[in-house]
Amino acid sequence: MRIATWNVNGLRARLDFIKLWLDARAPDVVGMQEVKVAEEEFPFDEFRELGYEVAIHSQKGWNGVGILSKHPVRVVGKGLPGQDEMGARLITAELEDLSFTTVYVPNGKALDHDDFPGKLAWLDSMASHWPSIAAPDQQAILCGDFNVVPEPIDSWRGEKADGRIFHTTEERRRMAALTQTGLVDLFRDRYPEEQRFSWWDYRGGAFHRGQGLRIDFVLGTPAVAARVREVTIDRDFRKKQDGLTASDHAPVIVDLD
Repeated sequence: MRIATWNVNGLRARLDFIKLWLDARAPDVVGMQEVKVAEEEFPFDEFRELGYEVAIHSQKGWNGVGILSKHPVRVVGKGLPGQDEMGARLITAELEDLSFTTVYVPNGKALDHDDFPGKLAWLDSMASHWPSIAAPDQQAILCGDFNVVPEPIDSWRGEKADGRIFHTTEERRRMAALTQTGLVDLFRDRYPEEQRFSWWDYRGGAFHRGQGLRIDFVLGTPAVAARVREVTIDRDFRKKQDGLTASDHAPVIVDLD
């Protein structure tokens, strides 16, 4: 089974690009973030023609998460308790024997912005809520754009970025609390010492300069981690393809036995 997560940064702007990627990589299940389109405007039929069932939790113009699956999808949850004001940011579905959740964690914007404590509260809620979604002995995945850099190795600035937005002790502590519920960072588990990134700013040639962050993760229970064959950050699809502009995030792909 091939599983992926991808912040597409606007589905309508990226639809043809996403189709190219689906054709090239043939994932079985995809968690998408920042779809930025209301449900009534979502191009369900175009994905169904490619063999994917679709489940979404979205809103007009902002946020929004979705699941594409070649397996039957049964949605079992949308959103976090008490966090509706933060927008459409979580969806959980059952795909045969796999529990699959994708999230778009609030950005936080800046340390002195009102959204920053909101981000911390959202992460607290996620850690509290996760055990009700899946137990550690289940086959379960939590993936998405977490807007947190867990360790200095995950930032091009290294320790020089400590204390900045995405790199704060407060954010890292909450990311750690989430993994302590019984989740494994599948990329870091497989590549404990490699520095690779999943997001690069559009500005200043950041991608070509290697100035990125690893903020997109596929987390899995130990039962899933035991099945991992490979984890890939798909840098080729952070580049233009056939004249089409990429998202500022690269897809993260996990191949399971």
